[in-house]
Amino acid sequence: MTIKELKPAIVWNNFYLLTRQPRPSKHEEKVRAFLLQWGKEHSIDTCVDDTGNVIMRIPATPGFENRKTVILQGHMDMVPQKIASSAHDFLTDPIETIVDGDWLTANGTTLGADNGLGVALAMSVAESKDIQHGPIEVLVTYDEETGMTGAKSLKAGVLKGDILLNLDSEDEEELCIGCAGGLDAEAVFKYKTARAAGMSAYKLTVKGLQGGHSGMDISLYRANANKVAANALVAVVEKKGVEIVKFTGGSLRNAIPFEAEVEFLVPKGKEKGIIAAVKERLANSKDIYKESDPNMEFAIEKTRNAGRFIEHTVSLNLLKALMACPSNVIRMSQSMKGLTETSINMAIVRTEKGKITVHSLMRSAIDEAKAELAEKVRFIFEMAGAKVSFRGGYSGWKPNPKSELIGLLNGIYTGKFGKSMNVMATHGGLECAIMGANYPNWEMISIGPTIRYPHSPDERCYIPSVEKSWEFLKEILLQIPEK
Repeated sequence: MTIKELKPAIVWNNFYLLTRQPRPSKHEEKVRAFLLQWGKEHSIDTCVDDTGNVIMRIPATPGFENRKTVILQGHMDMVPQKIASSAHDFLTDPIETIVDGDWLTANGTTLGADNGLGVALAMSVAESKDIQHGPIEVLVTYDEETGMTGAKSLKAGVLKGDILLNLDSEDEEELCIGCAGGLDAEAVFKYKTARAAGMSAYKLTVKGLQGGHSGMDISLYRANANKVAANALVAVVEKKGVEIVKFTGGSLRNAIPFEAEVEFLVPKGKEKGIIAAVKERLANSKDIYKESDPNMEFAIEKTRNAGRFIEHTVSLNLLKALMACPSNVIRMSQSMKGLTETSINMAIVRTEKGKITVHSLMRSAIDEAKAELAEKVRFIFEMAGAKVSFRGGYSGWKPNPKSELIGLLNGIYTGKFGKSMNVMATHGGLECAIMGANYPNWEMISIGPTIRYPHSPDERCYIPSVEKSWEFLKEILLQIPEK
């Protein structure tokens, strides 16, 4: 079976069309052009705002003109992650989908169900000729995954709607009514290099980790490849004369890093003992994460001597800071069981042209807790000699459990499927938090089909949940109250 044979055909066909469009964050030109052309072909009023968001306007069906206007919202970009052996080019190649029983996956890459399926649901409503609904606006934002740029750029007054249905939730049985805020931290070490003499060159590779979404999956306590690599080398750098040439780990600010590579130099004549010590620490990490990250792998191979290495004090301070800085859950919510309240993901480490950059993403439902964590991160890296800066901060979306919209949607779901929804908040970032600041009159709720392991090559969507989400969305539109 292929994606083209799945039901409901209208939704899966639109998602298939999106898989044909290269759409990694910050490279949305092709998918934006596709959405404009698609709207034109379907005689839908479609435009781009002055920043790059795509907006579609669909008039009410006869008899529904006095209903509240609903905004169906998703984001056009996707996270471009792939396994090391994949030759996929996210700037040119379509996503190769695989139907695996009740699950849809991709061949060695992220699937893009986050948030392609949400956009496909909105497109299907816009395209459909047999759904009864009031006035609808479709908002497809850009660059959600690397900074929520489209949401931040959306100007007040552009949209006229009353109710925002965000289609970026990741469990079909959940009704999301709130989310965490976020803040990016960047620590930069400057370094000089020294010439190597009497040294053998090696490369350490940490791979096979599950990675995942730094908001949704952080509470699963998966290993962080950057920290595993730093832990493996810090002792031999400190005490055995090992020098660091290059450190490369992680690739996206909102993805738990599942691979890291470190090039290092070992004094000749001491190779056997030092490599054995590094392997022992790696084996310890593998044992620590044997349940939460059972497929951890590592390799140490001899390479050509790079000739120069990062000055010792800087590389040692880097490794110590990577070890000292947290990258996990900081606190669980005391008011909503099972919800992560505050966390940090040490996402990316890069060495290039005399600078080492460490990028972390902090999340919290409480602004004060986020600020306190940021201060801790600053203290750690400043003591290690780095310069620290912050950007991209935004507050969370505060839940309103008394919203009438919650009761309406929960009642619809219970009537159709025989069970109530799980009303919850998410530790992931949702654009609702940002857009709601400019549109305080909106009632907002987030729904969507079931997606597992977003932001990683293991991303998958539960196929039956898409049909349920489609039927649920159609019934919601039918029952939207009058103005």
